[in-house]
Parts: sequence; structure tokens; C-alpha cells
Amino acid sequence: MRLNKTVIENATYQGTSSTSKDGRKSWSRYVLWDDEVRGLGLRVFPTGKKSFVLFYRAGSRQRQMTLGPYGVLTLHKARAKARQALAAVAIEGRDPLAERKAAVAKGRTMAQLAERYMTEHAEVKKKPASVKTDRQMLRDYVLPKLGHLAVADVGRQDVTALHHGLRGKPYVANRVLALVSKMLNLAEKWDLRPDGSNPCRHVEKFKEQQRERYMSSEERSALTQALEEAERVGAESVHALAAIRLLILTGCRLREILHLRWEHVDFENGRLYLPDSKTGAKTVFLATAAQEVLSSIPRTRGNPWVIEGRKPNSHLSDLKGPWSRLCKKAELRDLRIHDLRHSFAAVGAGLGLSLPMIGKLLGHTQPRTTARYAHLAADPMHEAAEKIGEQLAGEIAQDDSFRGSLS
Repeated sequence: MRLNKTVIENATYQGTSSTSKDGRKSWSRYVLWDDEVRGLGLRVFPTGKKSFVLFYRAGSRQRQMTLGPYGVLTLHKARAKARQALAAVAIEGRDPLAERKAAVAKGRTMAQLAERYMTEHAEVKKKPASVKTDRQMLRDYVLPKLGHLAVADVGRQDVTALHHGLRGKPYVANRVLALVSKMLNLAEKWDLRPDGSNPCRHVEKFKEQQRERYMSSEERSALTQALEEAERVGAESVHALAAIRLLILTGCRLREILHLRWEHVDFENGRLYLPDSKTGAKTVFLATAAQEVLSSIPRTRGNPWVIEGRKPNSHLSDLKGPWSRLCKKAELRDLRIHDLRHSFAAVGAGLGLSLPMIGKLLGHTQPRTTARYAHLAADPMHEAAEKIGEQLAGEIAQDDSFRGSLS
């Protein structure tokens, strides 16, 4: 029969069962064969599970190879994988099943590649937060779909299916695609795949909506009042309040403030010397207001952290609770802590600072990162042009009046 989606979804196990002398029950193999691709079938199990299989002959040996479970693999992709395998047998004289078994025996499944990627690349070259993110993406998205496959077998159909399955989360989908691409690039470097065979190369990324949220002057005033009220009544810890004030006044990232140590603070020159940030070592220039916040923070002997946590010699791990309560008090909607950094840049752009200067203050290493604020930086220019235009228009009007009086 010609397999289609309706046939596959309605298929039920129609095989037979038998019981051995020792009481063990076994079931016969039940396969629905596809008329379009010879050797391709849908195996239906007594449990209801369905999986695509391919039967072919390599030399004198009859082979049965599982292509993948239905659901993870569509009929269209199963046919494509089957044709690819049959072409390898007929044209190149290869045995795809034997190659897969050899790859697995040598520890070359995607699950094993993932572990090697983590131990030899991520944990060596990436920051702890990035390592944690990679491990989470592997666990939640990559390994459930690709973990069982041999590294050499992963094709564009597999990567596309993984990426497309996350289309409701375009940002996550693109980060997962980048992770798989890096792993497969390393697989080539480690001689687990042929050079130039990375199937991620032509998988198009989803368009991401870049979120830009800036505080208005009214919102900044409301947040300031909420901070002052929380400090007056003791509703939040002084360290949490100080952290938020520093985020407002410096444009730093959250982790840069929470992980700030007193040894990084230079009061004499008004600077923070961060040995390690998202973009490497970084110098933060402090406004007088930021220096005053730092000077007011209570210090505990023996604790090196500026923003102290509740446990001895610890720092605050996050500001989710205080931030949520302060935003509610100030009636600020849809405002993230990271938006304080955007707002810092927006204020600088509004004051007429150049984009390179704003990028320097924020610690950007790439001009394109600061380019998102270009439309804000143009506002003062428009305002200046408007003032000049008004002045010139006034002078022209006076000249016209003067010439009119002479006539």
C-alpha cells in the first residue's frame, strides 16, 4: 500500500502472539510496506508504538535498519532517509546499518558527542552560566530528538525537524541550532564526520523580535519613589536596593553587580575594574551618584561581596523577588531588570552622546551591538536641526518684512 498520514495514524497492530514452554510471550513482526520507496515500512508494535524501518540487501546479507519513530520522523523525511541509504548501497556499495553499528561501538552517537562537547569544549572555554545553558538545551531539546542517532547519520532533515519543532520559541530554536552546529563542527574536527558535512549550514534561522523597552522619565521617578519607600519601611534588604540603584546608574549587567567584590571598587578614581564580564575584563566609570550608593552599602567583615546575601560570606543570587515587588509598587508593567541597561543607554543617546561612547560605557566590543540605539541617538540631532531651522526661518521672515516695507 502507499503509506500516508491517515493510514499511519489509523494503523493498529495486526500480528500474532505465541507463548513458549517457559511462559514467555512473543509477538510477530507487523510491518506496513510503502509502495513508493521499496524496502521502506512502518513497523507497528503491540504497544501502539510506530517506527519507520528500511529493509535492503548489502551483498548477500539481508538488512533491517530502524530509521526513527513516527512523530519524531515524518513520512516525508523517512522516505528521504530511506532513499539516501538505498543510494549509498546501490551506488557506493556501502552498508549503512554496519556503519551505524560501528559508529555506536566507537562511542559516536549524538548523546556521546554531547558529553564530549561539554567536557572538552564548553566546560573548558565557556563561562559557567553558558555551560549551564548548554547543558539545559541538550537535556531538554537536543538529546530527546537526536541523542540516539549516530553522529555520521545526522542529516539536514533531522536538524530541520528539531529546529522547526521549536518554531513557537524562535529565540530558543536559533540557540539550539547554533549549539548543534557547533557540536557537528567539532565532530568534523575530531574526525567523526567528513569535512564540510555540517547539515546545519543551510537551515534558515527564525526571525527574532528584538525586545526594546526603555523607562520613561515618569517611570524612573515612580521606581525611585518605590525604592525610597521600601528603604524607609525596611521592606527590602539594603543590599537588594543598592544593587538595583547601581544597575540604574551604571548600565551594568545583573551578574556584574551581583558578583561585584570590594576589591574591584576604586573609590579614588571612581571606577569598577571587573576582571571578568560577558565580554571579558571591563572598566566601569562611576557617576557621583553611583559612588554615593557604593559608599552607603554596609560591609560585613570577611565578606568580599558588595551585594551580600543572607548566608555568611555570600552574595545575592538574584533580585527576582525584590524586583517584582518594586515594579508592582511603582505600577511598572513588562519591565525586566535588564531593561535598566537599555534605559541607561537610552538616556545617554537622548543627551546626544555618540554611539561609540555609549558602547564604551556599556562595555560593548562590537559596534553592531550598540547600533540598536541609533534611532535614539538621532533624536537630539533632529531637535538641534529644528532649533536651527526655526532661527533661520525667523530671520528669513524678518527679511521679507523689511523688503516689503521698502517697497
